[in-house]
Amino acid sequence: MQEKPYFCPNCRSNRVKFSVISSFNQRFMKDAITGIVQEVTEPQQIQDSEPMIQCQVCSFTSNEMRFIKQAEREPRPMTPTNPTYM
Repeated sequence: MQEKPYFCPNCRSNRVKFSVISSFNQRFMKDAITGIVQEVTEPQQIQDSEPMIQCQVCSFTSNEMRFIKQAEREPRPMTPTNPTYM
C-alpha cells in the first residue's frame, strides 16, 4: 500500500475509513463418495499486483490507484491549525 491519501470515488465523502481486501488459496482433497475432507493444506496469500481497497462507508471496492487518483483530483483543503482561544 502506498503512503498517499485516499478519497472514495463512489460516495465522495470518505477519506479515512478503508479496508484492504486480500485473497487466499487453500487446497483440500475430498472423498469422492462420502464428501468428507481428507486433506487440507495451510492457506497461502495470493500476491496481487495492486491491493484492492474497500470504502467502509459505501462498500465500494476497487484497486488502490483509483482511490489515490480521486484524492489527487479533489485534494482536501488545508485548514488552519493555529486555533485562537479567548
